[in-house]
Amino acid sequence: MHIEAPIRKKPRMLEQFLIPFAKSRAFPYIWLSQLISMLGGSVTTVILPMVVYSITGSTTMMGLVMTAYMLPYVLMLPLSGWIVDRYDRVRIMMLTDIVRFIVMLAIAALIFTGALSITVLFGLVAMYGLMEGLFHPAYSAVRATVFTADIRNAANALTQMSHQGVRIIGPVLGGLIVSTVSASYGFGLDALTYLISYLCLLLLVKKSLYKLKSKHEAVQSNASFSWKRELLEGVTILKGHPWLWITILAFCFVNICYNGIIVILVPWLFKVHLGLDPLIYGIGITCSGAGAITAAVIFGSRTQWLHRGILAYGAVILSGAALLAMPFTASPVLLSLLMAIEGFGLMIFGLIWETSLQELVPPEAFGRVVSLDLLGSFALLPLSYALVGWIADQIGGTITITLFALLGLVIVGGVLCVPAIRRFQ
Repeated sequence: MHIEAPIRKKPRMLEQFLIPFAKSRAFPYIWLSQLISMLGGSVTTVILPMVVYSITGSTTMMGLVMTAYMLPYVLMLPLSGWIVDRYDRVRIMMLTDIVRFIVMLAIAALIFTGALSITVLFGLVAMYGLMEGLFHPAYSAVRATVFTADIRNAANALTQMSHQGVRIIGPVLGGLIVSTVSASYGFGLDALTYLISYLCLLLLVKKSLYKLKSKHEAVQSNASFSWKRELLEGVTILKGHPWLWITILAFCFVNICYNGIIVILVPWLFKVHLGLDPLIYGIGITCSGAGAITAAVIFGSRTQWLHRGILAYGAVILSGAALLAMPFTASPVLLSLLMAIEGFGLMIFGLIWETSLQELVPPEAFGRVVSLDLLGSFALLPLSYALVGWIADQIGGTITITLFALLGLVIVGGVLCVPAIRRFQ
């Protein structure tokens, strides 16, 4: 008698996204910690440009403020990778949460009392950038350890979906805060979220739910430890994977083009060039988050994707095309749609990149490798922000958006000509 084997059903989409909660006790704490702090960050993403433009009205000054943020961030990265791979990564995140709480609270108090000057803002933003440069390698390394192979796609997608979901709420909330009360309340909310994030991480430590790999612990206790050798190990790992080092090198320049537009000129386009209400800009960022969530849902619904090199860079081309089209419309609806497309494309690329890093890089060296990734991707951003703002003041913002979007698309097209990128699976 023939008995048919039971058919094993694939997990439904909702079940797929619940797998990280079921299989990892540490995941909920890491996820909730960053979800909450992202809420505050998404609020200040809208509020900071409004504050700077209200004080100065200058794209050059906005570029210099972002340079003041990015320069300490970049300078911290070579050291932070080594720190992250030598010391407790969760406690490093806790330290940065406390410092960022203090910085955001100080900005809120100065705005509330009317004492905030652009010079003081430079200093506070620089301190914030320094902490971000320490935080991001630590957070990426923690994710690489917690997001094991059995939950990796779902965990990465769920993390990005929730972060982008917060971006739907945060920008609108930020626009409402600026329009109805005061920017100080937005920075105060941001400060509170960092405090809550710290408490979530404290619970993670108290419950002993996060533990580094034994090999990593052995590195810490090795008496013959060489600082130079440990840093060069990250370079060696990157050299062994063309997908990694070529992409890092390419995005050193792609980020100049895309981030300069998104951070400096898109707020200018909404507030100064078109004279739209801050709430409209908040809605635009919300649409970018909605596009990113759509991308994360699609990516996380499958455990494996083929032709990831072509898929990743094709998505970057889609984002660049959306940025290129923005100066040619004054419709808030169409602008919001273009921002949704931009968010969709960059999220697809980001998820593929994050997953590939977690697959290819050993956990005990992840801090050094990701710090090199961030350094390569963002090293020129301080110059980019200052340059984009200055060029926009000289030749006009719309022309600058067009030129930088076209340049970014040319770079991405050039990278796709490399066989190692097209064949990456």
